[in-house]
Amino acid sequence: MSSDYNSHIRIIKESRKTISIRVQQDGTVEVKAPRYVSRATVLSFIESKRGWIEKKLAQTARQQEELMDNPPLDEAGIRKLAREARKVFPERCAYYAPLVGTDYGRITIRRQQSRFGSCSAKGNLNFNLALMLAPPEVLDYVVVHELCHRLEMNHSERFWGHVARVIPAYKSSKQWLKQHGSVLISRVNPPEGSGRPED
Repeated sequence: MSSDYNSHIRIIKESRKTISIRVQQDGTVEVKAPRYVSRATVLSFIESKRGWIEKKLAQTARQQEELMDNPPLDEAGIRKLAREARKVFPERCAYYAPLVGTDYGRITIRRQQSRFGSCSAKGNLNFNLALMLAPPEVLDYVVVHELCHRLEMNHSERFWGHVARVIPAYKSSKQWLKQHGSVLISRVNPPEGSGRPED
C-alpha cells in the first residue's frame, strides 16, 4: 500500500472485535485490530479509510501550525488566566441564566483534555479554562449550551431550540470550536501540565 502516511502507521493487535483508526497529534496513524485479523486485512481496511485519514492528517498539520503561532502558556500565564476565568464565567452565567430561563449551582473551572463544558444533574456547571483563549462569542456559546442543559439534559431538537433562542448564530461558534478547540486545550495543557482544578 503506497501512501504518504505509510511510515507513520502503528498497528496494535489486542483483544477486541473491530478495527479502529485514530490519528494522533504527532501525525501517527494508530490502528487497533483484533489479534486474529491478518495484516493484509488491516492494510486493506486502512486503504478504505484513506480519504478520512488524509483529511484528519491535514487538520492535524493545521493545528500544529496554529500551535506554533500560539504556543502553550507557562504556569504563570495559566494562573493569570485562571484568575480572570473566576471572574468571567460567573459574570457570563449570571448574564445568560435569566435569558435561558433557568438557574444553576456551583461553577467549576478545570484544565480538561477534551470537554469544554458540562452540567450535572444538580445544576453544577463545569467549564474548561481553555475557553478563556477563545473569542468571547465562543465562550458565551458554551455558557449558554450548558445552561440550556438545565432545561434539557440531552441534545434533542428542543435543546438546540433553546440554544438558538438565546444565540441565533450559535452554529458558527460551534464550528469554530470544532476547528480550533484542540489547539486551545493544548495551550493550557503543556506536556508537564497536571490538568488539576484551577479553582
